[in-house]
Amino acid sequence: MQRSSRFAVSVSLPTALVLALAGCSGDSGSSAATGGFSVAVGEPDHLTPGRSTLGYDELRVLFAPLVRVDEKGKVSYVQAKSVTSTDARHWTIELRPGWTFHNGEAVTAQSYADAWNATAYGPNGWAGNGQLVGLEGYAALNPDKGKPKTKTLSGVKVVNATTLKVTLSSPDGQFPLQLTPNQTGFYPLPKAAFENPGAYDKKPIGNGPYEMTTAWKPAGGTTVTAYKRYQGTKPKSSAITFKSYTDLNTAYTDALAGNTDLLFVPVDKFGQAKADFGDRLFTYEAPSLELMTLPLFLDRFGDVRLRKALSMAIDRAAVNKAIYGGLYTPATSLTPPSEVGAQTGICDACTFNPAAKALLKEAGGWSGGLTITYPGGLGLDELYKAIANQIRQNLGIAEVRAVPTADFPEFSEKVIGKKLTGLSHAHWGALYPSMQNTLRGIFTKAGGCMCSSYSSGDVDKLLQRADAATDMAEAQRLYNDAQKRILQDFPAIPLFYGTSVFASTANVTGVTVGPADVDLTRISVAG
Repeated sequence: MQRSSRFAVSVSLPTALVLALAGCSGDSGSSAATGGFSVAVGEPDHLTPGRSTLGYDELRVLFAPLVRVDEKGKVSYVQAKSVTSTDARHWTIELRPGWTFHNGEAVTAQSYADAWNATAYGPNGWAGNGQLVGLEGYAALNPDKGKPKTKTLSGVKVVNATTLKVTLSSPDGQFPLQLTPNQTGFYPLPKAAFENPGAYDKKPIGNGPYEMTTAWKPAGGTTVTAYKRYQGTKPKSSAITFKSYTDLNTAYTDALAGNTDLLFVPVDKFGQAKADFGDRLFTYEAPSLELMTLPLFLDRFGDVRLRKALSMAIDRAAVNKAIYGGLYTPATSLTPPSEVGAQTGICDACTFNPAAKALLKEAGGWSGGLTITYPGGLGLDELYKAIANQIRQNLGIAEVRAVPTADFPEFSEKVIGKKLTGLSHAHWGALYPSMQNTLRGIFTKAGGCMCSSYSSGDVDKLLQRADAATDMAEAQRLYNDAQKRILQDFPAIPLFYGTSVFASTANVTGVTVGPADVDLTRISVAG
């Protein structure tokens, strides 16, 4: 069930398409015989938390986070007993005593410090490195040139077995939200992770509700079993079998046949999924955004009226109904509603409006053709053909073409190299449910996503004030002010909030989705 919404880097793959890259599936058969259930997943690159980009479903049951956030944005504690600060920069994390890793080793403050240092140490090249960028000392572990002179974060201090002092490089009231399940760079690691990293990566020892009893088998997967000494809420099922797929359509067919109990529905199956699965289809709004990039470095896109006219020419509701079976939600803001405190309904130019043609004329019109470039082979063809047709018809532009690249690497190379002179596909998925992640990721110079080439001093100041706010309500107000200010400049075209869609067999009950994802620990085997 891996999704690209997990990638907080440059240009992400579209939601639901990480698996749709190649051919065959793992072994077939439901896991009812094991007393558990089966889940379709992609082949993970790594299973060490700070290294992984494609193992999130497995890691979220093998490890327990410090905190969780519920559907209303309230923080609840898991491995942490408390996470507190008086100034949003200096934080104290108190751990619950008595927790152990699956090998019996105690989970301590040192377990977290060791893991965070390893993840943040630049030469290691771990994928979760950027998740720790806000910790004081991160820059020293990631110098622009040369090898770091230290291997530890100056902002992470172990006080005793259950107390960790954390200093951030600048005030950030959103820090507790960064400690939620999808920020796997903040998980702890036992000593075994450093004694034999290669073996650990195939059979990680975690602190979560399930333990891995056999190593991961490439193209096959593994089965995890409930950890009897787990100190948190006990899982409903005794075992979970993760079945490795490289093609979600194969997993979809297996689920229809009753051979795989739970899967993430690929986007190109949205239109038929309700008919195929009925009340065994589950949806939730993910903290992600589908949008189109505008090449602001070109003078012809300099007029904000032109940018808004392009957006107003798109009938998102019609596209959603025709292509996605109504399962997507048209975007009316820059931050998904699943992010804590996010306002929607604030983007007037995100709604189809016949006046778009007149607005384009006010901006000086458009001469020549217009291209919309997107990564080929990922099921996006019908979407961008429909958008191209709408822009052509509603703005009167003679030629609007939807142009796929050969694959995602080619698309990424063209975007990063600023080789595209028209509109292009973009996606951002937040790893924690805060507006901070989306707004900073897309609309600041250091954001990490090539979703836009936009930045603004006004916006930077609003975001800094929001980050420093110790009152959550005040922070939310300032983040919303920041997105309203960005919308005045309209540097990108929001299309849809990301929707995650899951389907199950009749073999399982209790499928619950959101706000982080499907909670596999709450699923039971039927009967």
